[in-house]
Amino acid sequence: MFVTYIGDHDPRHVHVYQESRLVVIWDLDHNEAIEGQINRTILEQITQLKKEGRL
Repeated sequence: MFVTYIGDHDPRHVHVYQESRLVVIWDLDHNEAIEGQINRTILEQITQLKKEGRL
């Protein structure tokens, strides 16, 4: 599950959960983890969501 909050603090980021567990908080502007670790699958999904304008 990918979660963003309107009006959330900077930097612009997404919270990524798997089975209700936080996997990573990903900085969308600098393409780096704020907290946790990312894998290739999640990175590909984030990239696609950004291309679609959904993140």
